[in-house]
Amino acid sequence: MKKDGHKIDQVIDCRKLSCPLPVLKVKNAINQMEIGMILEMIATDPGSVKDIPAWVKQTGQELMETAHEDGHFMFLIKKLR
Repeated sequence: MKKDGHKIDQVIDCRKLSCPLPVLKVKNAINQMEIGMILEMIATDPGSVKDIPAWVKQTGQELMETAHEDGHFMFLIKKLR
């Protein structure tokens, strides 16, 4: 799948999940991916807006894009390590 020119390798749907589950699901997905792959995560938890960028920074990944529309938050994360 492509989104805004980016090839999305995996999508995880974390809608209706509360902290810390979205972060844990992202962590598990990233651990299974190869370097350079891109993960899209969709969430409804407003805490994700702070939690995901903090986790990405802490783990050395790249937050490529974030978006918010219709009550959903979307994050594109590139695995760097």
